[in-house]
Amino acid sequence: MTETTKTGAGGIAWAGSLVGSTKPDNLGFRYSHKRYKRATDDENNPDSLKELPTSVVVQFKNREGDEVGNLVDIPTGSNVDALSSLVHSLLNPTDDDDEDEKKTPNVQPYSFYAKIKRNGVEDDIEVTSTLANLIKEHGISTEEIISLTYQPLAIFRVRPVTRCADTMPGHTEAILHVSYSPDGKHLASGGGDTTVRFWCVNTNLPKHTCLQHKNHVLSTAWSPDGKRFASADKNGVLILWDPVKGVALTTIKAHSKWITSMAWEPMHRSKGGACERLVTVGKDGLGKIWNVRTGRCDATLAGHLDSVECVKWGGEGLIYTASRDRTIKAWGAESPDPKKVGVLVKTLTGHGHRINTLALSCDYVCRTGPFDHTCTKFSSTQAAFEAATKRYADFKGGEEPERMVSGSDDFTLFLWHPRDGKRPIKRMTGHQQAVNHIEFSPDGRYFASASFDKKVKVWNGRSGDFLSTLTGHVGAVYRVAWSSDSRFLVTASKDSTAKLWEMPSGKRAKETLPGHADEVYALDWNPNGSSVVTGSKDRTIKVWKH
Repeated sequence: MTETTKTGAGGIAWAGSLVGSTKPDNLGFRYSHKRYKRATDDENNPDSLKELPTSVVVQFKNREGDEVGNLVDIPTGSNVDALSSLVHSLLNPTDDDDEDEKKTPNVQPYSFYAKIKRNGVEDDIEVTSTLANLIKEHGISTEEIISLTYQPLAIFRVRPVTRCADTMPGHTEAILHVSYSPDGKHLASGGGDTTVRFWCVNTNLPKHTCLQHKNHVLSTAWSPDGKRFASADKNGVLILWDPVKGVALTTIKAHSKWITSMAWEPMHRSKGGACERLVTVGKDGLGKIWNVRTGRCDATLAGHLDSVECVKWGGEGLIYTASRDRTIKAWGAESPDPKKVGVLVKTLTGHGHRINTLALSCDYVCRTGPFDHTCTKFSSTQAAFEAATKRYADFKGGEEPERMVSGSDDFTLFLWHPRDGKRPIKRMTGHQQAVNHIEFSPDGRYFASASFDKKVKVWNGRSGDFLSTLTGHVGAVYRVAWSSDSRFLVTASKDSTAKLWEMPSGKRAKETLPGHADEVYALDWNPNGSSVVTGSKDRTIKVWKH
């Protein structure tokens, strides 16, 4: 009793007998359309995984490397949600089933990583779908125990921004920088009209307009405690502001040429959480460490042969500078002997053209200091310092090295472990024009790179593996910014739009945020997750909300 049906361009044909079939899973349906084949054959059809056993033995470990629970025999078809539930029950054995029926608790979501050796290097590979797919892709032996390291993800969820809540005029030239304070309660902007402006986050109205700069404001940065705002201009002048009163606290002629970038000392590394040290770099090829309370230069970082384009102050006591001379230099920022502050520790080479941008895996936790998405108020500096130290320790989780990514005009990115060695961990190719900006997700699992080739690429934050290309912009992409829960990415482009993407899966934009009349240069996502702000060449700032 066999019967076949002819199909047209695509569809389902019934071919074969259902009686006495040697394959009980095969109900006799044949897919004649490639879309159906692709969707079913690899994942749902057991034939493609028939050589795998039905279960494997797994040992779960936390980020410190401690084993959690005993060895567990779990099905190879288990996905991330199933693994998360299992880890939750191992960590919380007292959670009673009866209680779960009454109220669903906040079950902590997790990501999982398997250690896999490739080309003699051990990599952490994330489990993205099922264990079976991981085993097949990377040829993992099912005879041995598979060790899975879990990392907690954000319990809170940031809502995607979809609409323009307000347009804020005021600047008379292109806006080059917009940024929220670490606690999300202040907004500052700077640009080509030489002014620094502070805005009320609740009403989106101007609070203070500061006119002390005499040239374009090229770089800005908030201190991790949110009490000071630094801005630097094309004349090499650095000004420290009180964001509440809108007055200049200190004015310093910092460099002989313009200042390109600056970074504050992370709160957990500063003495008692004072947040008094700041590093600036400029076109004169120098870096300088300033004590902003006294206005003194503590150290000069000399050694680059050309303009220094970017500076980052790491979470482990090192400062990293990237230059047009194609090198990255690491400098010691801490020493009991003041003369040894600013000593050159190592030089990282590899890029074939000027280096435009650096990103550190700890950038977000260093930027926000003691403040999380709840934006708690602290009674004292000491309490804030302890909170910042705890947040950094929780983020770092054990002996994980600090990771850095550099992006260059040679179209490539390099992943480094700058404390551990001088050689790059990975060289990442794929962009077809200069790489303009890189940013790690707040949890350090991914980083995104923006390029003049109109594309944004998303990469694995630990191994540097390529994950996806985000296509949609029709002009160069200038900036990227992550939501505080690492689930969304927003990008700003020359095409006068910003776009919102779901991470890490979305290759097509979830939302396009139109409205600007010219190129979008500046971008930031509020650390409390409530809003995104964009600044444009059209001289307006737009606030975007859910």
